[in-house]
Amino acid sequence: MKPALRAVTGILLLDKPAGISSNRALQLAKRLYGAAKAGHTGSLDPLATGLLPICFGEATKIAGHLLGSHKAYAARCRLGVTTTTDDSEGAIVRTRPVPTLDDARIDAALATLRGRIVQVPPAYSAIKQGGVPLYRRARRGEDVQVPSREVEVHRLELLARADEVLDLHVECGSGTYVRSLVRDMGETLGCGAHLTALRRLWVDPFREPHMHALQALEQAHADGGFAALDRLLLPLEAGLSALPLIALDDVQATRLRHGQALAMPDAPACPRARACDPAGRLVALVRVEAGGAIRVVRGFSDGCEIGL
Repeated sequence: MKPALRAVTGILLLDKPAGISSNRALQLAKRLYGAAKAGHTGSLDPLATGLLPICFGEATKIAGHLLGSHKAYAARCRLGVTTTTDDSEGAIVRTRPVPTLDDARIDAALATLRGRIVQVPPAYSAIKQGGVPLYRRARRGEDVQVPSREVEVHRLELLARADEVLDLHVECGSGTYVRSLVRDMGETLGCGAHLTALRRLWVDPFREPHMHALQALEQAHADGGFAALDRLLLPLEAGLSALPLIALDDVQATRLRHGQALAMPDAPACPRARACDPAGRLVALVRVEAGGAIRVVRGFSDGCEIGL
């Protein structure tokens, strides 16, 4: 008989290892926690490592909010070689000599990729067309036409270089493919390039994350069971800490928990805010309309706490 699953709630800042998909990492963490419900907040390629926030229980309700967050990466790339996947996991498509480059020329190429840009994602990506991920079509040898998209690149800087290898710092918004940035930089330089390593450093609002590796989670479980694992979770509120706070009294908290609107004329209008009860527990994600009308966008279970 399978053990009963737990209604655990909280956010785990997982340090995803290289070599497995984000979904595989999610399933391993979910199994360790014995969690009934879990989801991650934005995929990392199997090649990539680093921060993968995993939401358990009630925290899955805010996963969509975290998907649009500002992210930062450390990226390593190699000039002179392009691949089918725009990273080192693909087959080599073309090899070209690398011209003599200085930092100024590299920065000029990077400058064209900063700000609000139009990007063509890799053909080998999880973007779906007709319900089928593009990477599956590409693997079947189909002619994949990848639609372009607008993305936001906040920072794209050269950190170090050694021969044909560059280390970059990237800060970007949701939907940005670092592989595509590297590919397009290589084309601007005239020699091509592909990504060889990628590590996600942080995701808003977790700017200085204390990440936990799967091996450390396994050891915590072996040493102290679920209680030890639960101590590693962040509260649901941590995922919304960047949003404005609406402090409620007990009566207001009860009304919001029943989905009723509130009138708080002094509250400034905003599309999203977190409403908390007097104990600091998250009651609802709300919208504050002009005039102070507060309406529930997403409600949360009464008294939801870490590990419960």
